[in-house]
Amino acid sequence: MPELSKSATEFRRARDELLERRTDYDAALRDFRWPQLDEFNWALEHFDAIGADPGSAQRPALWIVEEDGRETTYSFADMSERSNRVANWLRAQGVRRGDRIILMLANQVELWESILGAMKLGAILIPSTPMLGAADLRDRIDRGNARHVIVRDADVDKFDDVPGEYTRIAVGDRITEPWLDFAAAYDAPAEFTPDGPTKGSDTLLLYFTSGTTSKPKLVEHTHTSYPVGHLSTMYWIGLQPGDVHLNVASPGWAKHAWSNVFAPWIAEATIFIYNYTKFDADKLLDVLVEKGVSTFCAPPTVWRMLIQADLTRVQIPVRELVGAGEPLNPEVIEQVRESWGMTIRDGFGQTESTLQIGNPPGQPVKDGSMGRPLPGYPIVLVDPVTGERADEGEICIDLTDRPLGLMVGYKDDDERNDEVFAGGVYHTGDVGSRDADGYITYVGRSDDVFKASDYRISPFELESVLIEHEAVAEAAVVPSPDPLRLAVPKAYVVLSSRFEPSRDTALAILRHARENLPAYKRVRRLEFYELPKTISGKIRRVELRGRENERRPGTSADAAPDGEFRDEDFPELRQ
Repeated sequence: MPELSKSATEFRRARDELLERRTDYDAALRDFRWPQLDEFNWALEHFDAIGADPGSAQRPALWIVEEDGRETTYSFADMSERSNRVANWLRAQGVRRGDRIILMLANQVELWESILGAMKLGAILIPSTPMLGAADLRDRIDRGNARHVIVRDADVDKFDDVPGEYTRIAVGDRITEPWLDFAAAYDAPAEFTPDGPTKGSDTLLLYFTSGTTSKPKLVEHTHTSYPVGHLSTMYWIGLQPGDVHLNVASPGWAKHAWSNVFAPWIAEATIFIYNYTKFDADKLLDVLVEKGVSTFCAPPTVWRMLIQADLTRVQIPVRELVGAGEPLNPEVIEQVRESWGMTIRDGFGQTESTLQIGNPPGQPVKDGSMGRPLPGYPIVLVDPVTGERADEGEICIDLTDRPLGLMVGYKDDDERNDEVFAGGVYHTGDVGSRDADGYITYVGRSDDVFKASDYRISPFELESVLIEHEAVAEAAVVPSPDPLRLAVPKAYVVLSSRFEPSRDTALAILRHARENLPAYKRVRRLEFYELPKTISGKIRRVELRGRENERRPGTSADAAPDGEFRDEDFPELRQ
């Protein structure tokens, strides 16, 4: 390894301490301190240092497998040089330090080259999913003040209706003016010289959140908050040098940067990508086995689809299984444990932060719990009424010891920043409860929790019971207006492929809920319905709540809407 800068040495010290304490949570929590980095460029000082190591040409940094079996690998040395060329070429096209770039690519090598190249230049990335349409892109160009865009050739037409003076760069084979061909970057010089130091506080990323309840917010991260802050994510996953890490996530969202960029490369592990057009659980399982994946992360939606397959037909070589994005239902954890003898370890974080709460390797896991605060994250629960610390309340971060992995704030939104940083804490907007051992269990988004007959209802708790039934693939519970109780729990259900949306199926699910929930939490209405989701895959309960209010103005006692089943419609339930 070549001689490291002072900042890189400090960064690696913190990393190595976490690697050494990989299964010693108490020691990691006690001893870990965030590195203090006034100047730091992760791409130049960490990644390039790996690439300059004499053995790096044989160490894969990126391994991409396509659906048809084609595969390519790129070593750390390859990616260091390729990103140098991209940085030099982007500079020649007018990209300067502080310029904002919309990056809208799929899981292809050019995505990682652009991330590293832009970071080396000191440019600011606005990661965006290729699923965006013209209206979303206009918003990103406008509010993001983007001066350059890098997109696939398949998406260039979307920008016909996006006005603005910005450099247009496309990746692919079908490129015409005014678009520049990204492939020209490979003819640029292989050696890169930065135009000056990068401050750790300089902006690196601007993320538009997925907008589950409101217009997308613009989250600001720096050259330290994500590249260094994801030390906590690396620790939670349990990554080690040389691991092959597969994370199911789409480009453009924070979770992709979490586990498909920073956490693996912090640990000097290989990022493994399996590209597919349509999710196929059996094919994904085969790839896990054939390619020797050692650490695997997937969102709950994917885990729920995986348990619909026959997990027992393969014995995967994976050492670590983790899930994040939404809470993991206990039923999912139990089915995987029964099939593989392994436990999925849940974790909690946000676009606004790195991993805050989780179950790190080697620690007891309590099914249904997100785990305990990660090293470097002083988590407190705050009663939303009194503002006092409590054992149940909003999950917050104590700002007296502000974690490096927390965002700067919401860009150009002082009012929202005043709210989210009020009272000396960062407010996540999520509610949790803490047990005597310090484990935190997710209750729900503060705006998803509701009251029925004056009892407080956590949608997540009811949904976890519902998916225990074999007919239920996914479920979302929302309040449905009721003239007597003000509101009652209603379940919107997506069925497993083996079941039909019939009266008998509804009866079976409602009976299961009745048998496994106390009376005051009973699911009293049910509808088979395709769940609305954000383009990042999160359920939009706000849309379902709005649907209920529109179909039942006020607290009307009208008959059930078409397609809805009510518990009072089933005399069998009272026998």
